[in-house]
Amino acid sequence: MVRGSKMWEKLIKQVAGIVVLSTQVWQSASAQSTAPSEKLLMHCQQFQQVYDGISQQVITPDSATRAFQQAMLGLRETVGKDSCQTGTAGTYVYPLRGQLPRYSIGSRGRGYRATGFDLFDSDVRGSHPAQDLFIRDGDQDELDDRLGQPIDVLAFTSGVVVAMETGWGPNSKMRGGNYIWIYDPCLDGLFYYAHNKCVTVVPGQWVRAGEKIGEVGRTGYNAFKERSPTHLHLMFLRITPEGLPKPENTYTWLSGAEVVH
Repeated sequence: MVRGSKMWEKLIKQVAGIVVLSTQVWQSASAQSTAPSEKLLMHCQQFQQVYDGISQQVITPDSATRAFQQAMLGLRETVGKDSCQTGTAGTYVYPLRGQLPRYSIGSRGRGYRATGFDLFDSDVRGSHPAQDLFIRDGDQDELDDRLGQPIDVLAFTSGVVVAMETGWGPNSKMRGGNYIWIYDPCLDGLFYYAHNKCVTVVPGQWVRAGEKIGEVGRTGYNAFKERSPTHLHLMFLRITPEGLPKPENTYTWLSGAEVVH
């Protein structure tokens, strides 16, 4: 595992640039909403740094754990449960627009495996603390076979976008591809949406349940391969009082979620 300090410093500078750009995009694209505070963006930047450090294997698991705790405790304090909006708390919208849960949840939810999960060590393999949500895409062109168009990824619950990736390419070994992390203060947890074709939100942006955040795709080291059907990888991590992630199964929530057409 590469852990050179110069590489880590370079990564931090790159991520900082992404966050600055994201702020500019947010301010221009969301003129009708309140722009995120500098403090909120700082915690989003911290989260992005630690997650990219883990993915690119430039930070030790111990260092990643401490940095994650610091970012999450700061994010929790800054956002607070007071930000839970009336009418959105406890609302679940199925993340694939127009798709029915009983037909698109992989293996009827049996694909969830949390044993051995370790967010902070990318060398760990074998666990799958998530649900994979599939679309009909036999020719793997990232379009729904029936509709001939992309399928929108919708926010499962309301929350704030804390990190995202949009620059994945076929030569990258990052498993999540173009991903999105959203913190839900009402549930006090993080939702992770992976393998997106595109991402339409930026760090610091508040989204409501059912709002478009991307499109289903095939990005990611394994998801890009022909053997992998086109799907959205959805993971939920409850944040403990100490600021650490604990995976939970979303199958029951997904099964009863509202379907938006």
